[in-house]
Amino acid sequence: QVQLVESGGGLVQAGGSLRLSCAASGRTFSNIAMGWFRQAPGKEREFVATINRSGGSTTYADSVKGRFTISRDNAKNTVYLQMNSLKPEDTAVYYCAARSGPGYYRDDAYAYWGRGTQVTVSS
Repeated sequence: QVQLVESGGGLVQAGGSLRLSCAASGRTFSNIAMGWFRQAPGKEREFVATINRSGGSTTYADSVKGRFTISRDNAKNTVYLQMNSLKPEDTAVYYCAARSGPGYYRDDAYAYWGRGTQVTVSS
């Protein structure tokens, strides 16, 4: 069992930055690959980024590549999502998740989810 709690969301103007955090507990964090997803109103949840157990490998959705950075601190049991050059289309609820299977871009590859944090980007 893994418990995940996101924080750091909020309202920001276009072009601004936010850093999301996701604190994990319940299992050895360094044994778990992690991911971030987001869901905008009226849309399906979509993959944003993933990071492997050590933090040495990351993958991003094309829509955020070059603007977002996923990282982790295994000593703090925390994964981060640094979001720069934010756009109104980045507005969504952002979720972190712990991966349990293959297919990093599929939400059914993740067994544990946080409750999400709202990010709103104004134009």
